[in-house]
Amino acid sequence: MTALWVLLLSIGYLLLGYSVIPALLVADFALRSFNLGRWSPLFRLSAGMAGLLNRTGRPVYLPAKRFAARIGLVVSVLMLAFALAGSPVALGLAFVLVVFAGLESLAGICAGCYLYDLIQRLAN
Repeated sequence: MTALWVLLLSIGYLLLGYSVIPALLVADFALRSFNLGRWSPLFRLSAGMAGLLNRTGRPVYLPAKRFAARIGLVVSVLMLAFALAGSPVALGLAFVLVVFAGLESLAGICAGCYLYDLIQRLAN
């Protein structure tokens, strides 16, 4: 559900162009990247929605999810920097987040998790 919020915020940025959206994404990805996920606004929204919808989460492999969040952090930091510079590159980076957050939230495919697994296999 958190990926759904990332998807919606990224679409919101594409439509509205408000720089506060990438700033929120940076803060949220940073919290989730460094074991502070319980303070993540998007995680809290997701947990609240899951409670309202009476849905339980499925267990995930935390190192892979943390790796994926760090990729999201890098993309959102770049998106914020380009947004503040007035560069259209920010829109391209938002589109990247739309694609990957869409894959995760709509199809259950965590591309960052697959990349993490591939790196782990190659490293061993």
